[in-house]
Amino acid sequence: MDEIDVPPFFVCPISLELMKDPVTVSTGITYDRDSIEKWLFAEVKNDTCPVTKQPLLPDLTPNHTLRRLIQAWCTVNASHGVQRIPTPKPPVDKTLIEKLLRNTSASDSPSLQLRSLRTLKSIASESQSNKRCIESAEGAVNFLATIITTTTTTTTNLLDDDIELEIKTSTAHEALSLLHSIQLSESGLKALLNHPEFINSLTKMMQRGIYESRAYAVFLLNSLSEVADPAQLINLKTDLFTELVQVLKDQVSEKVSKATLQALIQVCSWGRNRVKAVEAGAVPVLVELLLECNERKPIEMVLVLLEILCQSADGRAGLLAHAAGVVIVAKKILRVSTMANDRAAKILLSVCRFSPTPGLVQEMVQLGVVAKLCLVLQVDSGNKAKEKAREILKLHARAWRNSPCIPHNLLASFPMSS
Repeated sequence: MDEIDVPPFFVCPISLELMKDPVTVSTGITYDRDSIEKWLFAEVKNDTCPVTKQPLLPDLTPNHTLRRLIQAWCTVNASHGVQRIPTPKPPVDKTLIEKLLRNTSASDSPSLQLRSLRTLKSIASESQSNKRCIESAEGAVNFLATIITTTTTTTTNLLDDDIELEIKTSTAHEALSLLHSIQLSESGLKALLNHPEFINSLTKMMQRGIYESRAYAVFLLNSLSEVADPAQLINLKTDLFTELVQVLKDQVSEKVSKATLQALIQVCSWGRNRVKAVEAGAVPVLVELLLECNERKPIEMVLVLLEILCQSADGRAGLLAHAAGVVIVAKKILRVSTMANDRAAKILLSVCRFSPTPGLVQEMVQLGVVAKLCLVLQVDSGNKAKEKAREILKLHARAWRNSPCIPHNLLASFPMSS
């Protein structure tokens, strides 16, 4: 196809690929449906035309004339290996979705629910418009949430019925998968937060679920934590933190680990959640991640979370209890990014200010942590990191200033104690 001249108006202005389902937007520009829907329904909402930059309505009008021209061009160039694009299916009608939901909700049959969920999942996979249609259908989000909560609270009574247990487990998995795939809007996520026991059900899905279910649960929890009110986050159960920490420990995938870190950063900013995360074993797992990881973004996220946890006495104790805790935090300074410098220095400041045992003070100078802090003052490490490093050095200047462990070329930058 690279050797064939393609008419420019056959190509989508966004993706620069041959249009398969051309649609015209309110500004008069024609795009491929899949490309413009990805633009419209991206995580960061776009409400302007990519070409004209004018405000854009979500209405998409099929351009049948252009689609037929593209199909005719494909037919003419079939000898060059060009395949004719199929006539696209029209977006699903919301009344069809609502009828399917009513029929399924009226039945107590897990098998019927499973078939209906797979039908909805197939519909959702066809386009972004279909996903939005499913979400907007009356009762759809509540229906999916109810299946998950009901299943997770009743499967414990089905241990003697393996077939029914398998069907109910598959049903919950499909409902969770569908909630993830339709990429709920903020209003849809808030509806889930208001559903009784939904977050507890996600915890149980992580406890019992297969790899995909654990991943979907983490992604949903991350999204929910971004739109939740503080009151909805301060009373989370310890089991949730145990499962999130276990996901980090298992290293299910890089994408899942990042979502887990982000979720923990969100929820640990409130109430006693820091202590719950520490009790779940988060600190040693985070230290191990720092020891293994060399990529900027994950390191920054781990340091952000560690800094939050070290605001509590239990968090600082957990860091000090790990043989490599303080050292690996200091090692990341000047090796990752300005943000990492700031967060690592903030962790060390918290430890030195609130948990400065004589053993720790001596260990920091012997292991080169103090020398690293002196170096921070001499190089371009970011103003915030410099301020924190200077404060740390002042706190224990008497113990460190004359230490033979600090190179002479760094002593000149050692600040005087206050």
